[in-house]
Amino acid sequence: MNVFAKKTTLIVVAGLIASALVPVVIVNKFYIDILTLILFSAFLGQSWNILGGYAGQFSFGGVIFFGTGAYASSILLTTFGIPPLIGIFAAIAAGALTGAFIGFISFRYGLRGSYFALITLAFSEVFRTLANSVEFTGGGVGIFIKHAPGLANLQFIHPAGYYYMALVMVIISLAIAGWLERSRFGAQLIAIRENEDAAEALGVDAFKCKMYAIMITGGMGGAAGTFYAQKYLYIDPPISYSIGTSVEMLLVTIVGGMGTVFGPLIGAFVLHIVNEIARHYIDTPGLSLIVYGIILVAIIGYLPNGLIGLFRRRQRKGKEASDA
Repeated sequence: MNVFAKKTTLIVVAGLIASALVPVVIVNKFYIDILTLILFSAFLGQSWNILGGYAGQFSFGGVIFFGTGAYASSILLTTFGIPPLIGIFAAIAAGALTGAFIGFISFRYGLRGSYFALITLAFSEVFRTLANSVEFTGGGVGIFIKHAPGLANLQFIHPAGYYYMALVMVIISLAIAGWLERSRFGAQLIAIRENEDAAEALGVDAFKCKMYAIMITGGMGGAAGTFYAQKYLYIDPPISYSIGTSVEMLLVTIVGGMGTVFGPLIGAFVLHIVNEIARHYIDTPGLSLIVYGIILVAIIGYLPNGLIGLFRRRQRKGKEASDA
């Protein structure tokens, strides 16, 4: 292990320890809620990153899996009395199966690039319409979830409980991304992202790899839906299949760095902190959103590899200096 790998490992371990101690140091519930939202956004971004960042399959319908997972666990709880601690696994399965369905239709017929992005956007609208029309989803009224704190219901009296749950989810997502960067499957996804035709010529089964990627994305999105439903105790079609959620997945990943382990986490932290500061210090209605948008455009325009590209450049310079 070289000096940079050791330094990275130490930083990750220190970050995990510091993250675990946050609710002990910060007693203000508002700030804990903000940090929980950042972690949740990072998890959502990482779910999109598996398919969009590593496999290069841009999607505008990441919210499909989020909404399907939220409805799956919520219906199991409110209709059949199955606790979310079990229902979250059903949500993961529902998200993965939804991903397999959409992936089969899209990838089997060779949809790529903007065509794939548009069909996922269309599917998100189809799912929203269906959820708004059928009875078992509660239709336009949505589903109200009873407040019953306990681990079985994935509900907590203190916000720190949700923070730790979101932290565990992020750690799992980082582990998945880290595995991708070191595995043969991850290398195949990257090859598909760079040039799918060339990857297939070298023997990569692009269809199978993309199917696995969208199923992983779907499963992670389903877990995120259960977390949201149990934290806010209410879901309806506009929330569950919001285009805004899909856009947020893209933004945190693009700003942080697509196809990287820590990109979505860095992007989520920066974007939410900037957003909160802008809303707090700028009283003019709508002006905070303008400032927020300008910062986004600046980051995307001048840092095509995301914020994590800055860290990588510094790391390369440090390595070159040490070698010299």
